Amino acid sequence: MLYRKMPKTGDELSILGFGCMRLPMADGKIDEARAIAQIRGAIDRGVNYMDTAWPYHGGESEPLLGKALKDGYREKVKVATKLPTWLIDTRQDMDRYLNAQLERLGTDHIDYYLVHALEGVSWDRMAALGVGEFLDQAKRDGRIVNAGFSFHGLGEDFARIVDGYPWEFCQIQYNYLDKQFQAGLEGLEYAASKGLGVVVMEPLRGGNLGLPTPPPAVAAIWNEAQVKRTPVEWALRWVWNHPGVIVLLSGMNEEAHIEQNLAIAGEAHPGSLTAQEMDLVDRAGRTYKELMQVGCTGCGYCMPCPAGVQIPKCFDFFNKMHMFGNEEEARFMYAAFGSGMTGTGQPGFASQCVACGECLEKCPQHIAIPDELVRVAAGMEGSDFQQRVEAIKGHFKSGL
Repeated sequence: MLYRKMPKTGDELSILGFGCMRLPMADGKIDEARAIAQIRGAIDRGVNYMDTAWPYHGGESEPLLGKALKDGYREKVKVATKLPTWLIDTRQDMDRYLNAQLERLGTDHIDYYLVHALEGVSWDRMAALGVGEFLDQAKRDGRIVNAGFSFHGLGEDFARIVDGYPWEFCQIQYNYLDKQFQAGLEGLEYAASKGLGVVVMEPLRGGNLGLPTPPPAVAAIWNEAQVKRTPVEWALRWVWNHPGVIVLLSGMNEEAHIEQNLAIAGEAHPGSLTAQEMDLVDRAGRTYKELMQVGCTGCGYCMPCPAGVQIPKCFDFFNKMHMFGNEEEARFMYAAFGSGMTGTGQPGFASQCVACGECLEKCPQHIAIPDELVRVAAGMEGSDFQQRVEAIKGHFKSGL
């Protein structure tokens, strides 16, 4: 296992972190014995950063991790979990949830505590509720050690969140398709320049970049490489090639995947890919993007929408469905994020578009946005859509 140092804390963290959002399942629940064995096995092999959150697995991820870290394993790792911003209405709520998370995890402190799923509006709301004072107090009384945030918004909001509090770290989505999406490379480099350790989520875009059989055009590019690697290895090595990335999170739920990731994490030094190999990855990314249905870069210039449509997010999930073929996951994520639970509190689905045309003059890609939103609504919603949204709300809204 290779390790990298958190700039502000000095902690030596394994470059591979264990993400507890997609644990193995049996009969509709976490397969507890198998999940615990996987987590402990990874720790025994050098993984020392464990990431969970309040809503993962319908609230069962944190308690499961707490069980896995008994018998001396807690002392071997740094635990990360997250404040569920969409459930917070008062300053007092912040303490209530943190205290409940400490109990769920069976620990007296959280090593790396994140304000979850921030974007511009949710950050403004949390700041107004006093999240800075909350984090300061929780540090003083020892309930948390380091404060950070995870980001799911537009790039233009990232820097002001970085500058809005003396964070120790942040968590962003980053992979070779998302160099200019959300925080992107610009955000990664900005956070690193401010001394924040960067934790990367979605290095495989929900596993899709690691599918053993990529589209033929992408497979042809990988076949050109002198050193043959699997799609997983190309994707993970590309992220780890950046020295500003401290930890990469992988949601490992198959023993073979854990073994594969551990093997790569023992070799992926920063700057270890050659210029020719980096060019191959760039070409693979461009090829994937040619499979996109809508040429949206996620810049957000079209926002805000008068009808409340979350235009970049709608296009992102629609594109994912067509690029990778995982319809169930794409529709789940569309319903979850489009419902507004983790952001504005207001729905932002494609079907809300009233074709006012205000977005058309703002789009630098000159996308026919209202027409494309009609396609998104047809492909992502359907007759059972409202029932699906309500079910997902129940999943995420399970609070104290």
